[in-house]
Amino acid sequence: MPEQTPDEAISSAGAGGVMDLALEEGTTLERTPGGPEGTGPAEKPRSLWSDAWRDLRRNPVFIISALIILFLVIISIWPSLIADQDPLNCDLAKAQQGSQPGHPFGFDGQGCDVYTRTVYGARNSVTVGVCSTLGVTLLGGVLGGLAGFFGGLSDSILSRVTDVFFGIPVVLGGLVFLSVVTSSTVWPVIGFIVLLGWPQIARIARGSVITAKQNDYVQAARALGASNTRMMLRHITPNAIAPVIVVATIALGTYISLEATLSFLGVGLKPPAVSWGIDISAASQYIRNAPHMLLWPAGALAVTVLAFIMLGDAVRDALDPKLR
Repeated sequence: MPEQTPDEAISSAGAGGVMDLALEEGTTLERTPGGPEGTGPAEKPRSLWSDAWRDLRRNPVFIISALIILFLVIISIWPSLIADQDPLNCDLAKAQQGSQPGHPFGFDGQGCDVYTRTVYGARNSVTVGVCSTLGVTLLGGVLGGLAGFFGGLSDSILSRVTDVFFGIPVVLGGLVFLSVVTSSTVWPVIGFIVLLGWPQIARIARGSVITAKQNDYVQAARALGASNTRMMLRHITPNAIAPVIVVATIALGTYISLEATLSFLGVGLKPPAVSWGIDISAASQYIRNAPHMLLWPAGALAVTVLAFIMLGDAVRDALDPKLR
């Protein structure tokens, strides 16, 4: 029997035959892995956050900085794990003495153990950095996001208010604001940092929201009748929050150094609070005779700030699509 061409086969099969051939072809395509070419199952598209996490796990800068920060957080919560002495237990007979067995960092001008004070000083510094960053991000992100979304008068008012706050020198503002505070806790310092730190986050959030709300998916949601709350929470915020996270992570290290600067000047944390800034200020007058008093708290502060800045740089590189 002579072979039929495809056209002859379709014409001889009729309508039912065409349907059977189509069903057989569809079944064949479904059974073929990854499509007709058999290239394997189609990979599910990854989001920006999954791609960022994959890049961060392969970035040695992120791993090193994250380990340092994890260690700082642990000793901030449980400093007694590596320091079994009281940071306020001092002996004037040992003032300015160097390293001794059981006291690897020596003693300060009051005879306090420098190692213990350096370990316990991490608690206040990390607390100020984390709480200030959370407050600044929340306040600045909400105000900047709302101003960028609604625009108009609210946007103009926020822009002028941020200009006023940007004109206030941070250190001078701290000297004026904190000089009247007698509390030795971290909360006045945190409140001051939030008060002067939110405009930077607000501007970043405002610009990011303005860019995100112009995308097609936001316009489509608006055309379908989505409310402002739904568009802000479901469509704009997840796509506009990445720059805010990057800036906040880098700023965290800056806030820690700002607390140390204010404590060094005598208006931040005050004794009996334990702070790297207080210890650096007390050791500055003995730098020639006992440099170890300044070396260890200053070194701990530098490593902490560097770790948070490195973490922020790694997060920025991972979340920036232009670098892919």
